[in-house]
Amino acid sequence: QVQLVESGGGSVQAGASLRLSCTPSLRTPSSFTIGWFRQAPGKEREFVAYITGSRLDRYADSVKGRFTISRVNAKTPVYLQMNNLKPEDTAVYYCAARRSGSDEFAYWGQGTQVTVSS
Repeated sequence: QVQLVESGGGSVQAGASLRLSCTPSLRTPSSFTIGWFRQAPGKEREFVAYITGSRLDRYADSVKGRFTISRVNAKTPVYLQMNNLKPEDTAVYYCAARRSGSDEFAYWGQGTQVTVSS
């Protein structure tokens, strides 16, 4: 059972940066996909970014060019560097993991709050 712990959330002004971390309780193979999702009040959870291994990454259009997901190797956390934050980025951010060959993100963290004020 993989457990994921997020950290790095907080309250910032628009234009600021934050870096979120996702640390698995167990070493996850590099073939695992680690993703970030977010859920704003009154809205459905939405995809933000994911990375497979340390190089294959994808982003939602709303964050492309502002957010960067990274991972050095299977032993290190997965980071989400968020620059030029906007009030619409306010949400609870969740880290999730998906096994190679699976369509489902089966493992989820508890979430970390990001609040961006204008």
